[in-house]
Amino acid sequence: MPNKNKANTLGIKMKHLLKPIYFIIISFLSILSCEKEDKTEAEISKINIEFTIERFDKAFAQATPEELPKLKKAYPFMFAKKYGDSFWLQQMKDTLQLELQSETIKKYKNLNTEKTEIESLFKHLKYYFLEFSTPRIVSVASDVDYRNKVIVTDTIVILPLTNYLGGDHYFYQGIQEYIAKDLKPEFMVVDIANKYAKHFTFQQRRKTFLDDLIYEGKLLYFKDKVIPFKTNAQKLNYTEDQYNWSKANEEYIWRYFVDKEILYSTDTKLPNRFINPAPFSKFYLEQIDSESPGEIGKYIGWQIVRQYMDKNTISFKQMLTKSAEEIFDNANYKPRR
Repeated sequence: MPNKNKANTLGIKMKHLLKPIYFIIISFLSILSCEKEDKTEAEISKINIEFTIERFDKAFAQATPEELPKLKKAYPFMFAKKYGDSFWLQQMKDTLQLELQSETIKKYKNLNTEKTEIESLFKHLKYYFLEFSTPRIVSVASDVDYRNKVIVTDTIVILPLTNYLGGDHYFYQGIQEYIAKDLKPEFMVVDIANKYAKHFTFQQRRKTFLDDLIYEGKLLYFKDKVIPFKTNAQKLNYTEDQYNWSKANEEYIWRYFVDKEILYSTDTKLPNRFINPAPFSKFYLEQIDSESPGEIGKYIGWQIVRQYMDKNTISFKQMLTKSAEEIFDNANYKPRR
């Protein structure tokens, strides 16, 4: 019996000794990680990116009918060939178009803040993807289209400023609140980054709900790397309260996914419940549904990808090509408590 007590005492002492050592190791690794990130950001800041945001919205608003040919020559991609000059001349005096232009120019006398953020995004893209070429950027005053808030191609980025006038703008009356809350200037660069994330990220053919989680997690980790100046909430198009709810309930959400055996489910309704834009996520539990933000699956996928990157020696660019199975199996994901 004395030997047993001695062993127990020794075990307790070892636990007390190991605990501070564990925290020292974690702290050391955290410091190394921060130093590496600081060094990377310093290198990125030195990258030279030159561009202007061409104010087509202003140019069209100020043009006279006689200047239409000159405008079409400067911006041929803005004038669909199926419409003749008579259509565009009518647009110049169309009441709705004039109002769109007026409200846009009033809101955006300049785009200095947006330009600074886009420049930082482009520097990060150039650092991680040498093949990236700075596109031409053109702002427009078009009809509100929250489904296609920005247009990104290899050579041109179109910024419909009417999609970023502020969630309470009267243009957005009739649009559901969970959608209107994202129509703010601070989400412009987030939406551009999301378009590039989809361009550079491998998406395997969807088979299971886990495939959806990991793909969305990759897109959000992409934003971690290319727009680190944005908050975690902004990367998700969440409010701070929505993000904090997700953090506080991460363990519960994960347990729900596991207990309901939906990770490997092929049910095509699951994305609408947990991935696609919605006022709330659908757990089919009254209290949770009323409190949860929509798209909660994206948050979980993000945490899985983050843990995968923390625990494996692999580059950011390599991760984008990995399968959902590879990432999930090697993440050993544990939700925060």
